[in-house]
Amino acid sequence: MVEGVHWSASTEPHPARDAALRSMSAVTRGEKDEWVALFAPDGFVEDPVGPSVFDPEGRGHHGHEGIAAFWDLAIAQAERIEFHIQDSFAAGREVANTGHITTFLPDGSTMDAEGVFVYHVDESGLIRSMRAFWEFDRALKTLRTAE
Repeated sequence: MVEGVHWSASTEPHPARDAALRSMSAVTRGEKDEWVALFAPDGFVEDPVGPSVFDPEGRGHHGHEGIAAFWDLAIAQAERIEFHIQDSFAAGREVANTGHITTFLPDGSTMDAEGVFVYHVDESGLIRSMRAFWEFDRALKTLRTAE
């Protein structure tokens, strides 16, 4: 397994599960271009789904340009990110992973976003959509400041 990805779920090969693992790996290694390339040209990210500080209108981040902008807005702000996946349910061209994501911020504080993370891939294995169901206010309650 990749450093920063703590996987307690099924490892049964599945195109969407494999894409999710590649996505998490790229994020933990800080590989923006690699991550964006995992998405179909018309793919999109909703993280979290609906209006949020990352997406006030709740429309998602579309296409490679929008997905790259999401990286700059959300992922690049972290010192590092770790994924803790407890379960994974694959069906059709999708996978729903449950668990939490720990974000380590530059000031030394950390925050956990517990949720369901759904990846949908096309016939070639590119990600058509990544939709993360988590609650910002709930995650904010887990904020731990550096000591």
